[in-house]
Amino acid sequence: MRGDATKQTTMLLAVTPDQLVPADHPIRRVKPIVERALRVLSPTFSAMYAATGRPSIPPEHLLKGSLLIALYSIRSERQFCERLQYDLLFKWFLDLNITDPAFDASTFAKNRERLLEHDVAAHFFDAVLAEAQWHGLLSDEHFTVDGTLLESWASIKSFRPLGGGRNPDVDFHGQKRSNATHASTTDPDARLARKGKGKEAKLCLAGHVLMENRHGLAVDVLLTHATGTAEREAALRMLDRQPGPRHRVTLGADKNYDTRDFVRQCRARQVTPHVSQNTSGRRSAIDGRTTRHPGYAISQRIRKRVEEIFGWTKTVGGGRKLRYLGLARNQCWAELTTATYNLVRIANLLPAAT
Repeated sequence: MRGDATKQTTMLLAVTPDQLVPADHPIRRVKPIVERALRVLSPTFSAMYAATGRPSIPPEHLLKGSLLIALYSIRSERQFCERLQYDLLFKWFLDLNITDPAFDASTFAKNRERLLEHDVAAHFFDAVLAEAQWHGLLSDEHFTVDGTLLESWASIKSFRPLGGGRNPDVDFHGQKRSNATHASTTDPDARLARKGKGKEAKLCLAGHVLMENRHGLAVDVLLTHATGTAEREAALRMLDRQPGPRHRVTLGADKNYDTRDFVRQCRARQVTPHVSQNTSGRRSAIDGRTTRHPGYAISQRIRKRVEEIFGWTKTVGGGRKLRYLGLARNQCWAELTTATYNLVRIANLLPAAT
């Protein structure tokens, strides 16, 4: 029998978003971890706001909204606020009622500046790592480092000569463009770089990740200018930022890190460089004293898992082309997005680990 398409509008509805989200939905495993991390950051949130004045969007909502943007590949804050109006899963994750209105997009974006000013993204990243550490998911002995290029929001047309004046006044035809003579007027932190031979040059920032080898969790993330030495310099900076007592650890990496200076500085930090050997017309800085150990082969096999972090960040996290201008704003985005990746990994690992 054909059903009747005419429906009467429900006048009263006694239902909550929690009742509408499936009990086996994967995000239910993520939310408790986020709640525990936010409780740790509560003193930081209190210091961000004045005791009097008009209440603003709670920082918990700002952070949770940023996680949803990364989890569901949402293009912008405006699109998130629009979807928050009708997506009951989003309202459940933010602990809102069905009838609560969505945030104003301009207000939401403006309030997110507080996260940048108080370095909240870095604190949240550390709180998520502390959760993983409490469950015994992190290794403090074996690590992997790698870098990638992240395309800037700036257009190549904004890459203009330094002090060259307006385009109608100067003839730039036939001139070579380089980072020494040109800069982007849209994003001065972006640098002209290419991913390989035969590839087109684009304005980019360099993204770097330090991964622990036990479960492939990112323990540090850093964005820098895209230079020829950025990967090795960022790797040393991230190694120096690792907490705890210094003991000998291993560091897996690809051929770009095979230089004598980088290997020397690693060993000075009690780090054994398990770097892939680069023997293309040169002598590798890694010799048989390192490669003969079984751990070297293990590091070379596991180091490829760091590409999973970059792949997730660029596809799901929306980092294939950056949305923000400048290193500071993109660093905040990178910390929140990488923390979201860690949350997904931890949520998948906890049932087997507990």
